[in-house]
Amino acid sequence: MPSVTDDPLAGHPGTVAAARPPRKQPRRPATQPPLLPAAESWGAPTPDGVRRLYTPAMMADVLSVSVAAVRHWVRGGLLVPLKRAGSIEWFDFPQLVIGRQLVRLHSGGLSLRAIDARLQGLSPGGAAEAARMGERIIADGLRLSIRRGNELLGAGGQRQFAFYTAELAAADELPADILPVAHRLPSADGGTGSVLIQLDPAGRNRLRDDSLELATTGSLLDLAADLEAAGEYVEAAEALRALLQAEGPSAEVSFMLAELLYRLNDLTAARERYYAAVELDQNHLEARSSLGCVLAELGEHELAVAALEGVLRQQPDYADAHWHMAGVLFDMELPADASRHLRAFLALAPESPWADLARQRLADTH
Repeated sequence: MPSVTDDPLAGHPGTVAAARPPRKQPRRPATQPPLLPAAESWGAPTPDGVRRLYTPAMMADVLSVSVAAVRHWVRGGLLVPLKRAGSIEWFDFPQLVIGRQLVRLHSGGLSLRAIDARLQGLSPGGAAEAARMGERIIADGLRLSIRRGNELLGAGGQRQFAFYTAELAAADELPADILPVAHRLPSADGGTGSVLIQLDPAGRNRLRDDSLELATTGSLLDLAADLEAAGEYVEAAEALRALLQAEGPSAEVSFMLAELLYRLNDLTAARERYYAAVELDQNHLEARSSLGCVLAELGEHELAVAALEGVLRQQPDYADAHWHMAGVLFDMELPADASRHLRAFLALAPESPWADLARQRLADTH
């Protein structure tokens, strides 16, 4: 689900939103990424394997990016989870450090896909290896170089000068009407019709019928992530709908679409997409957890509790689900049960960006 707001304590303390991460207002990453927790505060994982680790939603909050951006970097191998259980992933502190370097590049004006493309040529091991050396990467306009000793090397190991002229910067940019965000998809019935997502000269994305390059699943997922990172939620949702139309039902794509619909405040549509994701994959615990949140916001608290209980039966160390369950139980005026889940959350994720809010809620309850 979308993560914390700039004012995480806003709202009535008895509401669900006051106890679980409230919806974040759309924004681009800050120019300077936030400071990460001190490295010495992170030790080796405890025996349960997930304590002091971050889920994608927690990573996104710490880095001030969308969860879609985190998932995009995971798909591309730039971020590597330390642990996976079904659809849930956990990351350790070194991955947060890599994430911060990726956010630095994104904040400098590079899109998610542009970062992928530029990192790919900086190291013989490709983008994933380059991402692990992020502290040595120099961004100069839209050009990336990597520092090796006293030299700056560009794509393919080409030596770079330590300056970047306006003319070179302009040469790196593509005109808005030919940005590589146009994709043709076959129609659902296999005919010759197509669905196109294209950035027009005014900078707006739209769907239209035309004949352009055939898109792959990965390229449309990457496009949707870029659009979401830019705050273009409607257009990102259209990209995912086009993918579902072309390739048929998918639990992961349905989940991603549900997340976008939630951010657009279309809770009823989000609920149906979460249901679709769960029906397609009963082990998609992120979808089941998010479904519980939306059901609670729609006033269906008993169903919300049932959804979250199912998640915790299957994955009792999923901190996000404890956090969301606490919010629902507070809303149902069951503070003792809610506090039990907040304590479980703090035991699992004491360094979470939501930990201070959890501690304050516990203090207010007692």
